[in-house]
Amino acid sequence: MTDHFFSLFTAYEPMAVLRQLLVIVACVLGGIGLSRWLRGMFSINLGGDDDGQSVVQIGVKSFARVLSPLLALLLLTGAYYGLKHLRHPVSLWEIMFPLAIAQVAMRFVFYVLRGIFVKDATVGALLHLSEKVIAVLVWICVLLWITGLWPDFVDYLDTTTLPLGRHKVSLLTVLQAVASVLVTLIIALWIGAVLENRLMKFSGMHSSLRTVVGRMTKAVLILIAFLVSLSLVGIDLTVLSVFGGALGVGIGLGLQKIASSYVSGFVILLERSMVIGDMVAVEKYFGRVTQINTRYTILEGLDGIESVLPNELFVSNPVQNYSLTHRIVRLSTQLTILYQDDVETVLSIIEQAALGVQRVSQQTAPQALLIKIGADGLDLELGFWITDPENGRLNVISDVNRAIWKAFKQHGIQLAHAKRDIRIMDERSFRQSVPPENPDARNVPDENNSRTMRGT
Repeated sequence: MTDHFFSLFTAYEPMAVLRQLLVIVACVLGGIGLSRWLRGMFSINLGGDDDGQSVVQIGVKSFARVLSPLLALLLLTGAYYGLKHLRHPVSLWEIMFPLAIAQVAMRFVFYVLRGIFVKDATVGALLHLSEKVIAVLVWICVLLWITGLWPDFVDYLDTTTLPLGRHKVSLLTVLQAVASVLVTLIIALWIGAVLENRLMKFSGMHSSLRTVVGRMTKAVLILIAFLVSLSLVGIDLTVLSVFGGALGVGIGLGLQKIASSYVSGFVILLERSMVIGDMVAVEKYFGRVTQINTRYTILEGLDGIESVLPNELFVSNPVQNYSLTHRIVRLSTQLTILYQDDVETVLSIIEQAALGVQRVSQQTAPQALLIKIGADGLDLELGFWITDPENGRLNVISDVNRAIWKAFKQHGIQLAHAKRDIRIMDERSFRQSVPPENPDARNVPDENNSRTMRGT
């Protein structure tokens, strides 16, 4: 087998081999040059950059690693037919074609995988490592093909069997099955990622609906790829009926919560009762919605703590959405003043004090109310509005209270405080004050521990 490999160089004159090498080098350099030229031609300079570099490129930059070997392969194909038409030897093309095709295939597979997993840093690091492993395996296969050892290698895989239960399966069949499953799944994931990216850029559709359509499309494509790969392997799809029945029983018994959360996730996205960026409160959780996934939703609290909540919680419980139709929220603070203070003047003062706080809305003016004439003074309530509930509520209430306190100091207004009289009597005085019909109430502490005190 290896004699054929060396005969590609020795069967012709050295000048003929040299001409082939020069043409091959020219095709490779031409592919690299055409790739760079196409990247520059499809670049759009929007201006505003001091260095004049392009800031937008229409898909060519990310495809450049595939474009160079692909153009080189096209040039090699054209040169092959041109030299063959001129009756020049083309023996070295038996080596270059497998090398170029393998390079294009690897670059394209890596391009697809990076397009699928580019958002995940952990998967991206593993992908970078797997690229090297895949490249080594591909070049080994190409070397076997060029040297003529590939048929022997395939025969060895076909004759090597693995025991699977009562049956034996050749190693070649197992590798073909794994390859078919991986290829179909990668194609499905890639198509799903491309469609999802296109949908996210489509402004004519609501963001929640775009998310639902994109994820449902990806799920359907993965299911189709799985079924197609099983058919390619030769597995009868009717055997999945038993698995489907068992899966249904499992969902009905042990996976109710999970299934409910998944269904609830699609309900939330479709009915648009809550979108990313809303300030919501459910049970004891309050915060801003940062992610809405198919099973769970993430709330980021005002203290920075993120809570991962199942979507079922938002469907089966009352939810307070501070941003559903508008972002304006009413807050209030209460205080009590003395009877001798003029109510109208105090109400005006606290309204003006609230207006001086930065976060208090100026469009909807604060409103001070006399809510009760109490036993200790006049009970007032100041209501005011804010338009940024995501920045917190207690801090703005504190700012309003401080502004009111400062205004009261300037105008000499005092807050009322409760007054209570506490009298502790001795045994004789207590017995005289208790009516005769309550004899049980005469059991009082020892006289030595009794004393009289009046407090305010």
